[in-house]
Amino acid sequence: MPLLTVGHRGLMGVEPENTLRSFRRADRAGLDVIELDLHLSKDGDLVVIHDAEVDRTTDGSGAVGDLTTAELRALDAGLGERIPLFAEVADAVGAPLQAEIKDPAAARVLAGVVEERRLHGRVTVISFHDDALRETRRLLPGIPLALVTGETTATAPERAAALDAGMISCELPALDADVVGRARAAGLHVISWTVNTAAELARARELGLDGVVTDEPGIVRAVRAAA
Repeated sequence: MPLLTVGHRGLMGVEPENTLRSFRRADRAGLDVIELDLHLSKDGDLVVIHDAEVDRTTDGSGAVGDLTTAELRALDAGLGERIPLFAEVADAVGAPLQAEIKDPAAARVLAGVVEERRLHGRVTVISFHDDALRETRRLLPGIPLALVTGETTATAPERAAALDAGMISCELPALDADVVGRARAAGLHVISWTVNTAAELARARELGLDGVVTDEPGIVRAVRAAA
């Protein structure tokens, strides 16, 4: 099977991250899945932004949770793009989505949007945080889950199995054959982030991974060429 390609915050190597422009670019490029990050605005909406603060990715400053949706959407997120709502992204692209959540409160709001818009077949909920995934499983019993790990990758297979997740998404330098083997034994799929170079793609292939998270269209082309 060809490697699954996951667009990291859309296709952030060539577009402003976590914007509709970036997500549409990833969709047009044929990424298998699009990954995005979710926070709650001050008034409780699911907004798509990676950091807990707006400073790095917009022309504003302050914590996402201290700003209303209207205040957030008044900011420039790059090339005139606005911080989108999760529902807007679901409407804008056709690809499946990996929605990364940071806390149980966001999990509860996301569950409501998934139910309301009947997105069960398109969304995989991913998180670094066990509590957020545990709350998602309680609210959406059938939704696919993935545990994301960096420094804690060595324990990822066991944690994911305990959370009833079907996948681990691990930082590539932290992955080794032992982790992959234990994941396979637990029936888990394994993908890695962030794979942006030929050498990183070769390492992912060497480990026998199921997919790669990438910022770069060139990786998508390389995966297609190999397939």
